Amino acid sequence: MGLLSSRISITRYKVASRLDGSVHETVYRALKQHSIPEIEDDGSETMVGWTSFEYPYKPDFEGYSFVFGAHMVFALRIDKKCIPPKLVQKHYALKAAKHLAETGRQFLSGNEKKAIKEQVVNSLNRRIPAIPNVYDLVWHYKDASLWFFSNLKSANEALETLFIKSFGLPLIRLFPYTTADLKAGLSARERDLLLKLEPSRSEE
Repeated sequence: MGLLSSRISITRYKVASRLDGSVHETVYRALKQHSIPEIEDDGSETMVGWTSFEYPYKPDFEGYSFVFGAHMVFALRIDKKCIPPKLVQKHYALKAAKHLAETGRQFLSGNEKKAIKEQVVNSLNRRIPAIPNVYDLVWHYKDASLWFFSNLKSANEALETLFIKSFGLPLIRLFPYTTADLKAGLSARERDLLLKLEPSRSEE
């Protein structure tokens, strides 16, 4: 989901630490190093990496193009290959029949079935193009705040993993509990009480 979409979902984060040295240069190097691969015939089912906000299908971070005033704006791209089960079934049946004909046998062992299915899936993965999903993010470095434009669990988990891998900075997802803990200036006693709170259930 994009920053400029008419309908958006946002997950808010606090960036838990700071970068050493020149911020923009460090971010630029990390974005380039962990940018989304552009290998269409790769056998992987899923590829995850950074891409640019303006050109999500051709990552370009040159000239610090991700810097917009006090903010850094770029995107997470997740390319995923989705093979229809019936297509796997078709190619498996053809390959299994060919193997039986070549060996003069009538049945396949469990290991043979597994190996043939893996060969079919790997072959199809190399031939089927990946479907790209782009999720914009806005990072206000001075405020240590980040807005990620998705609420999808898989996308948020991919963001948190790639962010710490790229920048060495943990992300803390903000929801009522973490917001109270981080921003309310709680005493030790108040924090202990917060830890003991449980969700309330509404009565119909």
